[in-house]
Amino acid sequence: MRMVISEFMSLDGVVQAPGGPEEDTDGGFAHGGWSHPFFDPEVVGGAFDDALANAEALLFGRRTWGTMARAWPERAGDPFADRMNAIPKYVVSKTLRDDELTWENTTRIPGDKAVARIRELRESDGGDLLVMGSPTLARTLLSEGLVDELRLMIMPVILGGGKTIFPDDGGLHTLELVSTVTSGTGVQVCTYRPVAKA
Repeated sequence: MRMVISEFMSLDGVVQAPGGPEEDTDGGFAHGGWSHPFFDPEVVGGAFDDALANAEALLFGRRTWGTMARAWPERAGDPFADRMNAIPKYVVSKTLRDDELTWENTTRIPGDKAVARIRELRESDGGDLLVMGSPTLARTLLSEGLVDELRLMIMPVILGGGKTIFPDDGGLHTLELVSTVTSGTGVQVCTYRPVAKA
């Protein structure tokens, strides 16, 4: 499977709480919902639809999975929501119990076995394994060299701090830009792939 990370991102690299004010207030983050003014159905929505259409499964960190698990089941009847609910999902967690996996088709990956298990999934046959949000997990995957494609929806806003997906381990990660599209709201939808090390 190909590991694909898809993120809403500010110009200063913040991915925290793009969807709403209560989504993630860690560190006193006060700008939740910052992506809404820049969302447009054609370009940004299209990028989201495309990512999900090519996904064979979704991979989440604990917090993002919890947010999604509360939101999507109640939206059943919409084609996008139905796809989100039906697709196989994996959640990485040290604390989540199997009896708490209330969102259908979810499998827990124990936190202490996450990298090894994700490596196995990536080496298996199939379509894309899509990560949305989940900054801590995304940062780990980038640091471990497990990402095949990075899709960033870079929005014209500076948030002044918050969670990012970028490793701060001093490692060099060279990427190539394979496509870019600009929305009427100023969003740059950029797709990057790692450059193979010589």
